[in-house]
Amino acid sequence: MAAGTAAMLGARPVCTLAQGASPGPGPIMTALSTYMSAALTRPLPDEVAEQAKYHLVDTVAAMISGSELPPGQAAQRYIREHGGNGAITVVGSALTASPIDAALANGVMAHADETDDSHNESRSHPGCSVVPAALASCEVFGVDGIGLLRAVTLGYDVGTRVVMAMGGASFSYENSLSTHSIAGTFGAAAAAICAAGLDARQVRWALDYAAQESSGFLAWRRDTDHIEKAFVFAGMPARNGVTAALLVKSGWNGVDDIFSGADNFFTAYAPKAQPDRLADKLGERYEIAQTDIKKWTVGSPIQAPLDAIEAIRGKQPFETDQVKKVTVRLAPSVAAVVDNRDIPDICLQHMVAVMLIDKTVSFHAAHDKPRMQDPAVLQQRAKIELVRDEELAKVLPAREAVVEIDLADGSHLLERVGAVRGTPRNPMTRNEVIDKARDLTAPVLGREPSMKLIETIFEIEKVADIHSLRRLLQRS
Repeated sequence: MAAGTAAMLGARPVCTLAQGASPGPGPIMTALSTYMSAALTRPLPDEVAEQAKYHLVDTVAAMISGSELPPGQAAQRYIREHGGNGAITVVGSALTASPIDAALANGVMAHADETDDSHNESRSHPGCSVVPAALASCEVFGVDGIGLLRAVTLGYDVGTRVVMAMGGASFSYENSLSTHSIAGTFGAAAAAICAAGLDARQVRWALDYAAQESSGFLAWRRDTDHIEKAFVFAGMPARNGVTAALLVKSGWNGVDDIFSGADNFFTAYAPKAQPDRLADKLGERYEIAQTDIKKWTVGSPIQAPLDAIEAIRGKQPFETDQVKKVTVRLAPSVAAVVDNRDIPDICLQHMVAVMLIDKTVSFHAAHDKPRMQDPAVLQQRAKIELVRDEELAKVLPAREAVVEIDLADGSHLLERVGAVRGTPRNPMTRNEVIDKARDLTAPVLGREPSMKLIETIFEIEKVADIHSLRRLLQRS
């Protein structure tokens, strides 16, 4: 496939036709749509299928734990009041809805907090939009477990590549567009396209609708309850992606190549884009294997500092009252995301204070908003200094951190984390993924149902129809 992709790409086409003309798909779109149209029947390498299971388990666990948080409750309230007409599973509840509404609700629950995975180079959270779209679409079309894995994998490949073609992490730091929602919309569309079994031309039309639906900008940073953020990162993209695929499946047509020609997607959003990256190493490099799974249920920029404190304590144990000062160094753009935020799990100063006191950060602690006013936490928080370090900007998109701890006895402890636990350079084991998923799901579903769900996903090849997962995904 790699050689075929390279042959189809050739030189980048130059649009010379008059506005409104339809020249047909260019070589990049042809390569991309051909690859996508065959994804449902194309076997995955064993190691990629294993990674897909990790991310499926991790995202489903995020949905289930998120069902009890304010964004998840808001999503279910919407379904009960306005979206309850349909037969598609709403995870972590006893509700069903239409495919589009189920994808919306499950997406919001998947990013109800900072539990879900993240893809560094594209500055996106693929799982929280791709997996809800894949689950809803696979239910609609009666797809089996292997098909679900392939749909999820394709979603990660396409959504991330769109943003990487736009400029990736550098693009995200230079404008107010939300790469999270852009990647999410195209990733969700790709997953739904796969489940729907669209042919190459239909794939192109569905990508056209995904491009038209692509939206979102950084005003979500003002959201103090994580509800708008959950919508922008996950619910909206999942809904949009499923919508695009269902429209085309029902007979709609569209533009044959939204990525080239007059007034195309890149012209509108990223004039300096490199469209060649859309089909770069398709079938060779799988982006699901390049996506982080979070060890800690907090925002991505806080992962490395918590790793560093855990490492320091492992080498030289200390008690909280011995700490005189903590200095955390992050790249400026990374630090800006988590500097003194109002939400506990994306506030670096608060989570470091909790880590000093608890010697770990639990899911409950990361979501205990009243604790942000706890005098004991505020006492430790006053010791923490966040430094915006330009040297660490040089290693982006890797989110490295340096943590220095000064103790009352004069000891100076330092740790630099280059490879965060759960990243491709320092991956979590299957057992670590299972432990995290169990901790998130057992309080909601119960211990035995939780383990049955996790075991079933790790044996997803045996699932003949995704419908059968409902009894495991919902509350009894």
